[in-house]
Amino acid sequence: MLKAIIFGCDGVIVDSEPHHFNALQQVLAEEGMALTKADYVEYYLAMDDKGCFETALASQGRPINNAILKNLILRKMALYRTLSRQELVLFPGVVEFVKQAQGAYQLAIASGAFRGEIKLALDHGGIRAAFPVIVSTQDVRQGKPYPEAFLTALAKLNQLRPIPNPLLTPSDCVVFEDSPHAVEAARTVGMKCLAITNSSPRTAFNGKADRVVASLAEVAPKDLEALWT
Repeated sequence: MLKAIIFGCDGVIVDSEPHHFNALQQVLAEEGMALTKADYVEYYLAMDDKGCFETALASQGRPINNAILKNLILRKMALYRTLSRQELVLFPGVVEFVKQAQGAYQLAIASGAFRGEIKLALDHGGIRAAFPVIVSTQDVRQGKPYPEAFLTALAKLNQLRPIPNPLLTPSDCVVFEDSPHAVEAARTVGMKCLAITNSSPRTAFNGKADRVVASLAEVAPKDLEALWT
């Protein structure tokens, strides 16, 4: 049965994917590498910054080491912060959904974004207090499309006081994601998944998600319990 809801952040709560794409595209262009929007959606959407730059460098046969990655990530972070300060928009229905779910279910964030970026988005919507667990890219070794972030969020929910009795299991969770790769990752560990078509078309989730919606304004928390029937 439904006990916990695990949200992605970029593309789920906040309309930040255009900022991430533009910042990544600019940094790669400075390094002589082109990135199209189609390739970003197809290959990079679920990844954290480290994964994005590793993939881009590898595709060009470029050297990869920690110093190179750190330089690229810091440059991309600075660009993203600048763009976010200019415009930060939460998707329709997010704030209302979170406020309805708060107290009825355990809520967590599992995101490939940096912690500061996540907090900025939640504070913008006045909903940070609803999320006692925030898992960012700094909290995992393998970012999405690996499922480590979801499992880490679950583990942290099970450490909250009072400790859940019985402990939450993957089958008690539904994950909200906007990327087919992240949806598949959640499903591989036994979690239900609601796909939101903020970043990918509905057809991209065929056979992958348990339910697909265009917006959280379409669904109420209680509606998700039907996924278990």
